[in-house]
Amino acid sequence: MNARDKNSTESPVVISSRADAGAPSVQAETIEAPTHPSTGSGRTALRAAGQSRFHESARAQVAGTATYIDDIPEVRGTLHAAPVCSPVAHGILRKLDASAALALPGVRAVIDAGDIPGDTTLAAFAHDEPVFALDTVMFTGQVIALVVADDVMTARRAARLVKLDIEPLPAVLNVHEAHALESYVLPPVQVSRGDAGAALKRAPHQLEGRFEVGGQEHFYLEGQIAYVLPLEQNQWWVYTSTQHPGEVQHWVSHALGIANNAVTVECRRMGGGFGGKETQAGHLAVWAAIAANQLKCPVKLRLDRDDDFMITGKRHPFAYHYRVGFDDSGLLCGLELEMLVNCGFSADLSGPVADRAIFHADNAYFLEDVAVTSYRCKTNTQSHTAFRGFGGPQGVIVIERILSDIARALDLDPLDVRLRNLYGIEDRNVTHYQMQVEDNILEPLMSQLALSSGYRERREQIAAWNASSPVIKKGLALTPVKFGISFTATLFNQAGALVHVYTDGSVQVNHGGTEMGQGLNTKVAQIVADELGVPFERVLATASDTSKVPNASATAASSGTDLNGRAAQFAARHVRDNLAAFVAGLDGVGAGAVRFEGGQVITEKTTRRWEDVVGAAYANRIQLWSDGFYRTPKIHYDKATLTGRPFYYFAYGAAVSEVAIDTLTGEYRVLKVDILHDVGHSINPAIDIGQIEGGFIQGMGWLTTEQLVWNGKGYLQTHAPSTYKIPATGDVPAHFKVELWPEANREDNVHGSKAVGEPPFMLAISVYEALRDAVAQAGGDPLLVNAPATAEEVLRAVSG
Repeated sequence: MNARDKNSTESPVVISSRADAGAPSVQAETIEAPTHPSTGSGRTALRAAGQSRFHESARAQVAGTATYIDDIPEVRGTLHAAPVCSPVAHGILRKLDASAALALPGVRAVIDAGDIPGDTTLAAFAHDEPVFALDTVMFTGQVIALVVADDVMTARRAARLVKLDIEPLPAVLNVHEAHALESYVLPPVQVSRGDAGAALKRAPHQLEGRFEVGGQEHFYLEGQIAYVLPLEQNQWWVYTSTQHPGEVQHWVSHALGIANNAVTVECRRMGGGFGGKETQAGHLAVWAAIAANQLKCPVKLRLDRDDDFMITGKRHPFAYHYRVGFDDSGLLCGLELEMLVNCGFSADLSGPVADRAIFHADNAYFLEDVAVTSYRCKTNTQSHTAFRGFGGPQGVIVIERILSDIARALDLDPLDVRLRNLYGIEDRNVTHYQMQVEDNILEPLMSQLALSSGYRERREQIAAWNASSPVIKKGLALTPVKFGISFTATLFNQAGALVHVYTDGSVQVNHGGTEMGQGLNTKVAQIVADELGVPFERVLATASDTSKVPNASATAASSGTDLNGRAAQFAARHVRDNLAAFVAGLDGVGAGAVRFEGGQVITEKTTRRWEDVVGAAYANRIQLWSDGFYRTPKIHYDKATLTGRPFYYFAYGAAVSEVAIDTLTGEYRVLKVDILHDVGHSINPAIDIGQIEGGFIQGMGWLTTEQLVWNGKGYLQTHAPSTYKIPATGDVPAHFKVELWPEANREDNVHGSKAVGEPPFMLAISVYEALRDAVAQAGGDPLLVNAPATAEEVLRAVSG
């Protein structure tokens, strides 16, 4: 069995706990982070990092003064756009009649593909998606044109008056039909190790199964929006709610037929993103820019919620077919896994999403003889896109389901089967894509959670409950997560930042990341404050801006702090080194002996105020600003074979979930959740806890209530809050306890931290498995439970 690092004796840090009774509460404690190679010294109580700080915009957001795109004062002459969308899933576009729309007072123009000055195809990597539909429409909701008017409501009313003559064509609406037709947006991919077929034949036991997992709407509070302003000499300023300003810059310049340097993209903050604004925010910016270019005036385009649902892509739905072999102890002997990925009508990010699902099909477990085949299916639906976890959840859920089914087949505790199959320390420690797992804490983490949550005792208690309760049945599951951190596209693992120190001692930091509520700017400001030894309040993080930090990667893959925090740290370090050399010259000491702490600059001879040193340095013409650049080390992999080291490190965690189901209706409730999660040495425990809790609840929504339903004509019927159910406060379990694993990142990451955005999402698979456990306890068939496991799905499985 795995052994914990013998040098690590720390206990989990309890950061958040919700009592079984009464209102939820969050408790945050200040923890002192130990020495780590990335910092060079232990942090003290005066340091910013390692402490729970308020989100840098929290007060402004509560007061309603935080600015989002729609809050920006509009320039005189601003017009508003609304989309004209296809009402059919597939067809030939014969004619567009805009006469009725143009006759409406206040309407200025109808913009379509004929008004695009540059390429009529978006600058996506697959180059397979038109800016506006050309001769063919490919899904219900595809944007064919824009109506531009004096105000937004006039534009939307006029858009409904545009008449479309579309000759319907047969539509492919599910992955099984697409696979049968060999309809793919990208070629199939297979990753294998050993001989899965031979291993299956040798295995003492075999199981075969099929199931499906649905997609998920991002449901960001702030919908998709862009505001484009023409500047002089064919230059453009683009305000956009995007996770990737650099890509928006590239897409807009490509569509307008101009150079990147003529387009500046700014994003101060987003009201949520979750991956939905990684590529697809670019569509709105391009559409608005084309209209602004045609009409020579500012244009704003803000989708209402229904249009946002109908136009934008979702989390990729998956369908699975597997054959697995195992021995009497539940040890996996061989696995053949087929994944059918519903990509929608174009590639978008489906390639890397599907790749990451392959990478995470092992989750926490060693797969010796395995073959995973991924089919990237083309359907006549929205082009599905990035979503928190980026294919990882769709990979993790399949192996967790398989192990639970093996345990039931052998009448073993599912936790014992999971522990039996974990990655090892000295052997059984290489993934099916040939990356060695060097930082494995799976066994001690899971064992600690099982102990602290009373997992074994609760299983006995639940068995007793179920034996005496004819209607309400309970279920329990403990599932882990091992999630790789880095962009699988290696070139995106780089970041830049600027740090400016002003003559009054105040500090400004600008980096290539974007703030979507996750606290990135707060953490970066904490890092910079510590590097300069100034109070956190002296550091201001400013809006993402392509004219300040060029070619920035998307804020995605959970790596926003890893990349941008490190780049900002290096920028601040350059300024600090300049100041240290200056002070060393004044005091006749070595620069290494100059300390920056608590707003002071200290040598063995003199202690000076930070502000005084800055003022004196400026008077002596010392540079007080600098840039910083960081690229993730060690990563590499072969895109053709999907083998190598795509990830810098792994983040780990585990959750225990307890549920109760009503066998007469299928209704259920999540009763208790206990989480132990690995964030390394937390830069901001309160923010990390928020990410863990929020990610878990969002994952729970994906697997329980958030059901996307397309009808037989390809129309998304669940396109509003009235029909699409995200978790509400009442769905949060009364007992919701979170602990942090105390060990620092074993890789040299900024302040010894680990990424936290995506990994907790997959902890919610414990809820799905607890529901299937309850179905089995009720005498139903857990193999019938697809995801989302709605009440109807549970009732169907209980009824057999």
